[in-house]
Amino acid sequence: MLFAFIIWLLLGGVMIGFGIHALFSKRAVPFSFWANAEVFEVNDVKAYNRAVGKLWGVFGAVFVLLGFPFLTGQNSPYVIISILGCMAEAIGAMIIYVTVIEKKYRVK
Repeated sequence: MLFAFIIWLLLGGVMIGFGIHALFSKRAVPFSFWANAEVFEVNDVKAYNRAVGKLWGVFGAVFVLLGFPFLTGQNSPYVIISILGCMAEAIGAMIIYVTVIEKKYRVK
């Protein structure tokens, strides 16, 4: 299970890396949140990238925390916390993106 936890940490690190990249991006192009989707027209690209970067960073940090049940051993019932927690976290991130970030930075 240690191997699974290490892979979990690497994936969480990639998500945190996305957040850091978006947070400190100097480009005038909005950082995409959805895979293979065009970003809507943004009114303040720098602030939008900062908000998406924070969302990715928090998502990655919570993802890493949800991986700790893997350290309890093989066939542990606590792994269900990781599975259900990831589903809830993903849904929560989508809700935050659509209701807060997109609503605030979309050109009206």
